[in-house]
Amino acid sequence: MKTKMGTVSAILFFAFFLISSAYSFYLPGVAPRDFHRGDILSVKVNKLSSTKTQLPYDYYYLKYCKPKTIVNSAENLGEVLRGDRIENSVYNFEMMEEQPCKVACGVTLDAESAKNFKEKIDDEYRVNMILDNLPVAVLRQRRDGSQSTTYEHGFRVGFKGNYAGSKEEKYFINNHLSFRVMFHKDPETDSARIVGFEVIPNSINHEYKEWDDKNPQVTTCNKDTKKLIQGSTVPQEVDSGKRIVFSYDVSFKESEIKWASRWDTYLLMNDDQIHWFSIINSLMIVLFLSGMVAMIMMRTLYRDIANYNQLETQDEAQEETGWKLVHGDVFRAPINYGLLCVYVGTGVQIFGMTLVTMIFALLGFLSPSNRGGLTTAMVLLWVFMGILAGYSSARLYKMFKGTEWKRNTLKTAFMFPGILFAIFFVLNALIWGEQSSGAVPFGTMFALVCLWFGISVPLVFVGSYLGFKKPAIEDPVKTNKIPRQIPEQAWYMKPVFSILIGGILPFGAVFIELFFILTSIWLNQFYYIFGFLFIVFVILLITCVEITIVLCYFQLCSEDYNWWWRSYLTAGSSALYLFLYSVFYFFTKLEITKLVSGILYFGYMIIISYAFFVLTGTIGFYACFWFVRKIYSSVKID
Repeated sequence: MKTKMGTVSAILFFAFFLISSAYSFYLPGVAPRDFHRGDILSVKVNKLSSTKTQLPYDYYYLKYCKPKTIVNSAENLGEVLRGDRIENSVYNFEMMEEQPCKVACGVTLDAESAKNFKEKIDDEYRVNMILDNLPVAVLRQRRDGSQSTTYEHGFRVGFKGNYAGSKEEKYFINNHLSFRVMFHKDPETDSARIVGFEVIPNSINHEYKEWDDKNPQVTTCNKDTKKLIQGSTVPQEVDSGKRIVFSYDVSFKESEIKWASRWDTYLLMNDDQIHWFSIINSLMIVLFLSGMVAMIMMRTLYRDIANYNQLETQDEAQEETGWKLVHGDVFRAPINYGLLCVYVGTGVQIFGMTLVTMIFALLGFLSPSNRGGLTTAMVLLWVFMGILAGYSSARLYKMFKGTEWKRNTLKTAFMFPGILFAIFFVLNALIWGEQSSGAVPFGTMFALVCLWFGISVPLVFVGSYLGFKKPAIEDPVKTNKIPRQIPEQAWYMKPVFSILIGGILPFGAVFIELFFILTSIWLNQFYYIFGFLFIVFVILLITCVEITIVLCYFQLCSEDYNWWWRSYLTAGSSALYLFLYSVFYFFTKLEITKLVSGILYFGYMIIISYAFFVLTGTIGFYACFWFVRKIYSSVKID
């Protein structure tokens, strides 16, 4: 009866998990919308972003034109965590109705507003806008001189330069926007779908006689002087006390691009082409080397087992050396086995979250058009995977004959997320001090804590309860009461050296793909090749498994039976190389100059490296755990 109830509970939980996940991944703005001539198109404004500071700001942090009522349009948790602040704007178009030139508003800058504009121009901030879920982009010619074009995210706030022979560099603002909306028309109906959103920013010092907020009339902005606006005109300088007139024009262009393919051009924003052959070649080499090492090791191992099982007398067995000699100590509980159980359980939780996230990404739920979907998925999946963490940790803890299962469960529920939350809280405080929109609001922070304490922690306890109800895992051989003395090890078998060597191969499987991931995170590029990422993830698993088993075999052959922590640290040491690579990336690819921005970068990279350590370490541990149990159950032990 209890078994049936447990099965029913598991099925209900899984169904609830799928429903909750599917609901959280859905975004109202992703479905196609049909527009007709004259329909109102509302442009939404997003954060101001800069790759030099990595600190996003709200669009209205600068003194731009504001609508009467500002409405926040954030649609999920991921958008808030990413620093997106999507709000309405004064830019409204009529579908297929061109507007040669229209005044949005006039703004008089005070000293503080002018200072803010100049700071954002210095830091190369870009303005991000959205129309029908498409981000605005600036069309640029490729640097190599080819005819193909690329897009850049958003447009710059302004620029610095010399004008009219002035020796002093001045600040100029892009106050005139020339929008172009591409649409794909349905031949059977009169409806159309938006498939592109481009902008050409200009700096124009508009002229007017007398300013009227209700009916602004400027001589540089009318149908007759349209060529003047797009030509060489006097740029608008940023200075305190000056009135800046913001204007825009809109054009529409029919396109052959269909709605389903409208993101293709946006996904080619990176100037550097992805070197597919180089990546695949590197991954194949890593896989080939790992397979060769595994094959050699397995052949040697089978010969060992055959030799051990052919020994007829006890004297012969005593003369034999190698991994069989430590059979009485190989399953002895390690030092701090409770901490090991906690980290293994957490690693299973991260593995489950990563695997399911990638599956959803492969199915198209987490495409770039689904803003914030990836972050939302990772947070919710982490919460729900708490049941796996509790179960795995409890099973291992019971095998070690641990008695304080409640304390072990609490550590599993609080240690890893607690460390991450502490680092995140400090970084968020720094962002808050910079008045950046990237700071997570108090309400969102409270929601994260509620998810942690309200769902994750109870699920960890449920998993721990289910794990402790299971019978303890039995060792294939008995453990001696007195520990065997470990002989002096060769220099290449010392723990530090073997652990550091073991992390090189797993890192080699991912470091090329890591470049594109870091570029998407820190240089505001779209990451979309989830299918290839999944292949890299599988190869990472294979390399972690194989290198850990090989080094574990060499360790046991050296009569060193302390393999528990060694197996975890061997694969986990790849996280050290990941962090060192992030340091190299910081100094070679990024232009971060501010101290706070540097702290943010290394703080988030520590979080990523820590999670990678727990993930790869757990994979290596379970591979070694399976291997050791397999070989010692295959030989005859008197």
